[in-house]
Amino acid sequence: MNTRLSHSFDFHGAALEALPSGSLFWPDARLLVVSDLHLGKSARLSAVGGAQLPPYETRETLMKLERDIEATAAQRVICLGDSFDAPEIEAALREDERLWITRLQAGRDWTWIEGNHDPGPVSLGGAHRDALVIGPLTFRHIASEATGEVSGHYHPKARLSARGKSLSRPCFLVDQKRLILPAFGAYTGGLFCCRAPLSEMMGYGAMAILTGARAVAIPMPR
Repeated sequence: MNTRLSHSFDFHGAALEALPSGSLFWPDARLLVVSDLHLGKSARLSAVGGAQLPPYETRETLMKLERDIEATAAQRVICLGDSFDAPEIEAALREDERLWITRLQAGRDWTWIEGNHDPGPVSLGGAHRDALVIGPLTFRHIASEATGEVSGHYHPKARLSARGKSLSRPCFLVDQKRLILPAFGAYTGGLFCCRAPLSEMMGYGAMAILTGARAVAIPMPR
């Protein structure tokens, strides 16, 4: 893994790395964390007559996840909820996509955290939890009032101006209490961190870590 492209920071005694892709790596625990994959989104929208998305969004997301697993040599993976875009939508995945997930899980401690879109893909391998505590950190889908919490759900992104142009990037948000991951899945959209409830949740001195070619930390835009 090219650590020059990631952003290293300490969160409640855990030395973490925010990767440019939007995943979080905890080297000491050999743990990779991703949130809001929303696999099967194009299949769900197509079934209900919604907006048409490219049918390869699941493959694009899995390819990105595989790259991060290989780059970090992670032995543990936590998916922080909304891994699938609707309950039981994993059954609608192509067989090769389901096998791809099984291959990624092989030899690894894999945990699916339940999200608001998916109560848990019980037809796939791995453990299924509402929340998981590892050392000083608590992993769950939606942020609570707990301290030392790593969550997802809100798909945070930041807007900033550079050289007279406005641009936006998915981002991690971190303050003294909580860490919120960006959506990892392709075509997931997002919520600007300057808007409620993110602007109200994140405390004084909160930092946004922008994803992209390189993970870059800036003061969280208000």
